[in-house]
Amino acid sequence: MNLVQHGDLPAAVQALYPWPGQYLNITGAESQRPGTTMRMHYLDEGCGEPLLMVHGNPTWSFYWRTLVTDLSKNYRCIVPDHIGCGLSDKPGDWSYRLEDHIENLSNLIEALDLHDVTLVVHDWGGAIGFGAALKHSDRIKRLIIFNTSVFLGPVPLEIRMCRWPVLGPAMVQGLNGFIRVGLHRAISDRGRMKDGVGQGYLAPYNSWANRIAHLQFVRDIPIETAHPTRKVIEELDNRVEELNHLPTMFIWGAKDFVFTTAFLDKWLQKFPNPEVHILEDAAHFVVEDAHEKIVPLVRDFLGRNPLTE
Repeated sequence: MNLVQHGDLPAAVQALYPWPGQYLNITGAESQRPGTTMRMHYLDEGCGEPLLMVHGNPTWSFYWRTLVTDLSKNYRCIVPDHIGCGLSDKPGDWSYRLEDHIENLSNLIEALDLHDVTLVVHDWGGAIGFGAALKHSDRIKRLIIFNTSVFLGPVPLEIRMCRWPVLGPAMVQGLNGFIRVGLHRAISDRGRMKDGVGQGYLAPYNSWANRIAHLQFVRDIPIETAHPTRKVIEELDNRVEELNHLPTMFIWGAKDFVFTTAFLDKWLQKFPNPEVHILEDAAHFVVEDAHEKIVPLVRDFLGRNPLTE
């Protein structure tokens, strides 16, 4: 099952990410592996109102570590690793479809009996997080949205190349190219990758087998009209406005080459009255580029939008 555990991480990474975390056992039809249990790793740090932080590809819960370090002093930070990512199991024969990631996150919400949730999403975490939120809309109270989408848009050539036969697996699984390129193109200030940070993004993905999710996430982008995930995205696109009455904050890295500000413009057609912060010097890994600005913004937003009885 190719499980990388917390103790396997380099010391420099453990210093930045000191939490061993916990595991949710996933069984049944959603695993598409009869008789097999998969382990989904997640952090559960702090007490109080739950903040559910959902990462994308090719990151893992490590991406949210600066928010967890600060916000867990006053809030309960729930931070899962999707199957195939981070410290979760990485099966070679699982579906890796959006609908199944949504089901896994829904199972976590139910298993932990989370209510009054503030959903915090980035990249693929947007589609996964909103998919689960629409299943549990009565449990979601606030939204914090970083560069992401729940609707179709242009896909950069660098990402489309990773879908090509032969070249895609060689680049993504063989060379770990998806995350290595990301550590250059998805960061505005590359100096932030020093002192174990870049190592932290690479550490759980130390073999061909452990990079399976990177490739499968790219393959699950529903570019083709007949792609099985297109219907899931179209439903999210059609239904996401059901949540636009909630207090919502967008924090957007303006230098993102994937989710450009054109994606933010479309979000604002669906969410007419959100709080918006455009960070001009931040790229796709916006939290990595600007966590010093983001933590105060999140704290202020939560404080000004208290949960009602």
